[in-house]
Amino acid sequence: MTGRGIDQILLHPSDPKIYESYIKNARDYVKLAEQHNGRIPKPVDFGYIWNYGLGVIKEADLRIINLETSITKSNDYADKGINYRMHPDNIPCLTSAKIDCCVLANNHVLDWGEKGLLETLGALEQVNIQTAGAGRNDSEAKQPAVLSVVDKGTVLVFGYGMPSSGIPEEWKAGEGRPGLNVVNPGSVEAIETIAQEIKPFKTKGNLVVVSLHWGGNWGYEITKRQRDFAHELIDKAGADIIHGHSSHHIMGIEVYKGKPILYGCGDLINDYEGISGHEQYRGDLGLMYFIDWDRALGSLASLHMVPTQLRKFQLNRPRKKDANWLRGVLNREGKQFGTEAVWVNEDTLALTWD
Repeated sequence: MTGRGIDQILLHPSDPKIYESYIKNARDYVKLAEQHNGRIPKPVDFGYIWNYGLGVIKEADLRIINLETSITKSNDYADKGINYRMHPDNIPCLTSAKIDCCVLANNHVLDWGEKGLLETLGALEQVNIQTAGAGRNDSEAKQPAVLSVVDKGTVLVFGYGMPSSGIPEEWKAGEGRPGLNVVNPGSVEAIETIAQEIKPFKTKGNLVVVSLHWGGNWGYEITKRQRDFAHELIDKAGADIIHGHSSHHIMGIEVYKGKPILYGCGDLINDYEGISGHEQYRGDLGLMYFIDWDRALGSLASLHMVPTQLRKFQLNRPRKKDANWLRGVLNREGKQFGTEAVWVNEDTLALTWD
């Protein structure tokens, strides 16, 4: 979530005027963070927000994120209470981390109208970051990001947004209308629709990631409908990895038939520092997820996770007691799925599963 307060500390901040009921200036989010953890030395360089994370992710073959902001100078704000945007000239904060793919099927990418979405798509194209889940029309929104790894194979990323995450119905892309790839898991056609979208692209050796923006922001409950839907994506639609997001905190992880289901990855970067409420979820703590895939077996080889802590709008190595708190949440919420997180070194957790 590199918009709003994060955008304000970077080299090219947007107009700070926002249209929230409580706060009218994005700089106030910076002030809240500074009151909580001390002064932020703004403006910061583009690698600042990643900090500790840059060294951790540098060896990954691919880096895939849910980008929950517009990248735009548009002032056509949607009257929905909260609006995120990042100035296009701040896009090096993504390239500095060598992001390969931004999933855009979420409830903030159209916060500044169709113009804002189109500018977002163009800005990412200019720096060769692929996108999934949004487009200039419905056909483009359904297209996967196609990511090739030399001597290893191809990863296909399909992005889907769901009404349960707060995506307005009118944001769905149409013929000649920019928007998102929106599906409703409650409909009988949803799995069949997704399967038909994946089928033309999936060949032997291709790895399919289905990235879902679903559910609420707070709470650990994973409904039967969510779980059944995730299983059907694997059984009927050909998904290999389920990348779930919307929750502002980590949720339980399942491994189903050798395929990982990340029900809620939590936030990695946001401007919530200093905002009161929901403290019990520890939104300052996050995880980076590293999946090793066994191409021969077509299943998960290992899932490692590196805990992080957001302070002064940048990723830091957390204190051990905080990292252990995250491990406790993973194990408590993973118990229903037969998964457990164990330390493999001082900074890295590994998932075990039945």
